[in-house]
Amino acid sequence: MEHIRTPKVENVRLLDRSSGQRKASVGTLYLSATHAIFVENNPETRKETWVLHSMVSSVERPPTTSGGQLILRCKDFQIFQIFIPQERDCLDVHASLARLSRPEKYSELYCLSFNPNVNKEEREESWNFIDLAADYKRMGVPNNLWVATAANSEYRVCDTYPSELFVPKSATPAIIVGSSRFRSRGRFPALSYFHQDTLLSLSVGEMRSPSMTDFLWGLENSGWLKHIKAILDAGVFVARAVADEGVSVLVHCSDGWDRTAQACSVASILLDPYYRTIRGLMVLIQRDWVSFGHKFSHRYAHLDRDPKEVSPVIDQFLECVWQLSEQFPCAFEFNERFLIAIHAHVYSCQYGTFLGNSQKERRDMRLHERTHSVWPQLWKDRGEYTNPLYKAEQSQSQGVLRPNTSPYCFKMWKGLYNHAEKSTPPRQSPADFLSAVREESQQLEEELTNHQERIAELTGKPITWEKIEVPRRRTSCLPQRHSGPDPPTLYREPIASLAQDSSHTLSSAPANQKTQTKEPALSLPLGPHAQLKSHDPDDLSTCSDLESGVADLSSRSSSGGDVGKDPDLE
Repeated sequence: MEHIRTPKVENVRLLDRSSGQRKASVGTLYLSATHAIFVENNPETRKETWVLHSMVSSVERPPTTSGGQLILRCKDFQIFQIFIPQERDCLDVHASLARLSRPEKYSELYCLSFNPNVNKEEREESWNFIDLAADYKRMGVPNNLWVATAANSEYRVCDTYPSELFVPKSATPAIIVGSSRFRSRGRFPALSYFHQDTLLSLSVGEMRSPSMTDFLWGLENSGWLKHIKAILDAGVFVARAVADEGVSVLVHCSDGWDRTAQACSVASILLDPYYRTIRGLMVLIQRDWVSFGHKFSHRYAHLDRDPKEVSPVIDQFLECVWQLSEQFPCAFEFNERFLIAIHAHVYSCQYGTFLGNSQKERRDMRLHERTHSVWPQLWKDRGEYTNPLYKAEQSQSQGVLRPNTSPYCFKMWKGLYNHAEKSTPPRQSPADFLSAVREESQQLEEELTNHQERIAELTGKPITWEKIEVPRRRTSCLPQRHSGPDPPTLYREPIASLAQDSSHTLSSAPANQKTQTKEPALSLPLGPHAQLKSHDPDDLSTCSDLESGVADLSSRSSSGGDVGKDPDLE
């Protein structure tokens, strides 16, 4: 709190530029040890905007003629513009935010004060939620090729590697120590992924290199999507070598905590469907990034240190996963919200999972005792992160993925980089729309089952409807309406059960004839003068019958059967 010069400023105007907001909101700005909080004055809404200090990338103070103005650029690509009436208050807020967003020691980070109201046992269980030993066991390791080694116990050989590693069975402790002397930071080759079908492996290792200057310089002068393409190309190359050419691969770079993690992780996702699930991606990041010593605190500026060490390495990996999910929409159990949530937690420092630069640093800081793991929370919210298109039994969800890495296949990730397009009004995402339609379909199926049971009770005989699928024309997603009638839905009528009731709205065939396929004579008001139940485009219930292809039999016309025909089907 000693860094907060002015904890409260009134009559502040806030403009959220990342959401396309055009009119600034008036309210009060509060500064706490962890957040900047803006509360609107409007008594009806009292909307609160919370910005975590560790998510602030820069605080700019452009010149103004009167008062003061601040621009907050966040690491999750949100931009806030703050107008403060008094110049003195603006200077105090600017100085406070500049210091609070640049902590100098780990004790100032949010995760060490964050308390989600769990006891000691629950905290310990949260850190054991991801079990890497179980993942290696799932791969069939240890086996007659790969065995566990205690050579790095207490991090004696390499302080940036985990203490438990798998190495070739023929590698003795003397060979491991000798190999580490010829590797940068002693990072000797170790197993990352074992492919059970081919008995081949991905291993990580490092070359001797003075620095990453050349890599960072090349990244700065290259296009972003070109670099994403390069990472995917490397992952595809490794996956093809293991799956098609039948060879094991040793992946190594200058130091091994950046490009090695990117290439191995992408290759693992291409090779193994398990890593395309929600839990599988957690395990993959914990293994290849957290456990193998990716420098999270340096790369994502958790502390105010050397800016040359900052680089969006895991951002690039997450975008590669998103690009793959765009090419294979049914192959991934998670949606882009899951990737965006991981991206936010990497920078927020709310949990201790992504804190520090190695497993040894996290142990020395006793993060397991002082902070919480992010994985159980993400797993708890998995319903929000589930891809409605994913089905584990589909062919696209099995086997090796073979993406197209031609330049035209890459897209801009608007969900992360552009929170709201200013040029277009807000619209429902296709994933949300599909989830809503699927839920509505399940409700309709349950209602149909209940009606069938009710009819069976009244008639004394079971009644079933066998739906015949009819090809439909391609239509756009809601909230647009059909310009013409839907193709009719055809049913096979249960003759025996319907013949008993002569007043039933559906006519039945003679008992001595075979079951006939008939077209219901429907008169559905689908033209331009149709009267819908509601004019709200977001109300799915208003058009469920019309757009799902399920006809409302209560509107059956007594006229001929040609009324409900679609002229396109004739």
